[in-house]
Amino acid sequence: MKALPTSNIIISLLVSGLLLLGGCATTSEKSAQKDTEEESLSSYFDYGEEKSEPAQASIHNQYPAAAAPRVYLPKEVNYSAADFNDLWDRIRAGYDLPAVQSKHVAEYERWFSSHPEYIDRLVKRATPYLYHITVQVEQRNMPMEIALLPAIESAYKPHALSSAKAVGLWQFIPATGKHYGLKQNWWYDGRKDVYASTNAALNYLEKLNRDFDGDWSLALASYNAGEGTVSRAIKANKRAGKPTNYTSLKLRSETRRYVPKLIAFSNIIKDPEKYGLKIKKIPNQPYFSVVRLSSQVELGIVADAANIRIEELEMLNPGIKRWATDPKGPHHLLVPVHSSAAVANALAGIPQHQRVNWAHYRVKKGDTLGAIAKRHGVTVSSLKKTNNLKSSRLQINQNLLIPQGKSYRTAKSKSYKKTSSRSSSRSASSGSPKIISVKKGDTLWSLSRRYKVTLNELTRWNKISSSDLLFKGQKLKIWRY
Repeated sequence: MKALPTSNIIISLLVSGLLLLGGCATTSEKSAQKDTEEESLSSYFDYGEEKSEPAQASIHNQYPAAAAPRVYLPKEVNYSAADFNDLWDRIRAGYDLPAVQSKHVAEYERWFSSHPEYIDRLVKRATPYLYHITVQVEQRNMPMEIALLPAIESAYKPHALSSAKAVGLWQFIPATGKHYGLKQNWWYDGRKDVYASTNAALNYLEKLNRDFDGDWSLALASYNAGEGTVSRAIKANKRAGKPTNYTSLKLRSETRRYVPKLIAFSNIIKDPEKYGLKIKKIPNQPYFSVVRLSSQVELGIVADAANIRIEELEMLNPGIKRWATDPKGPHHLLVPVHSSAAVANALAGIPQHQRVNWAHYRVKKGDTLGAIAKRHGVTVSSLKKTNNLKSSRLQINQNLLIPQGKSYRTAKSKSYKKTSSRSSSRSASSGSPKIISVKKGDTLWSLSRRYKVTLNELTRWNKISSSDLLFKGQKLKIWRY
């Protein structure tokens, strides 16, 4: 861990003090976005509570290795990740949590096994994210049951929100998220960023494991209830001469059930047939790659340039709250692994000033900053930052630069659908094409913009891939309207 500046030490200590009062995560039973089964489960079990050069995109497939020392003794891994086709088998091979003697384990097993449709939906939601989580847990030599913890926290819903403002797969509250490096602002919420939040959650869990001398049950209980709560319960038992193991502590009902619930779900995954269930296989291979870039970029431009669906980009990047990445970073995107080369190539060809769409507005009599912001679907603070305004006072005929928001994307989407519909009837047999010669610096994306055609049309007409590199003098066919 990097040393904090002296001015930040006091703040860190104050935050740490607050963390002792409450865990980073409040469980998914408080979520305002539950499925029917989750609501049923809650009532049944009495739950409680980066001046950059034009973006040179790069593809990042490596996962950060954990360097911090651990109190617990890492398990011996006697298998190779390549041994498995099904990701579930890879997870099962790494189980290492100790057994917990609790009646609640059987109760949760009965509930999960009697709700196969809930399990099916949970598995579907986990599919894009679980390989990444598995690799990170495995590289840290943590028990592989930890990869299943988001099932208990959020049912693998990156937008899950609890009444205590805990957010994301790992259910971080704002303060704990910031303490573990998860940026939160108008553009971005790192607690929803699958890549960033997984790293933060595992860092937190390792810290808790060290705090409780390698006892994973106590570490998990602390993740749910907070270090302070568990520490006080241990001290109380010591004073009374009682055992200080997890099941002997006086904890609220939610925390007493938390570890058994994870154990029960792990048992379901370990042997679904035993419980009359069939778990859909998940390929033991990456679902996404991390593409790093040097500046802000609009998701719609990336989707169009790389010929992928914007819905998939949004699904993989739930931490991006607006139509573009945060101007100040983090500058990374998760993209489908099969599209990573196309995205990196496309981004490398888009000049920095073309990566985000902006509107220009001239102030009229009677305008206020608030009204202009509301009209364009942005915040007053974003308008101030974009235009370097120190106050909300405006002058008639003053020009404002406005980042395009949801209304722009919706209009663009409708326009794109009309264009696609109109161009779908056009084929290589309708008239003669225009033959162009590729010049130095041309990319498929820049050519599609220059000739007002879609990237998909350009690649289809010339029988090339959107990830192909162009060379000077290459001839391309373009059919015009």
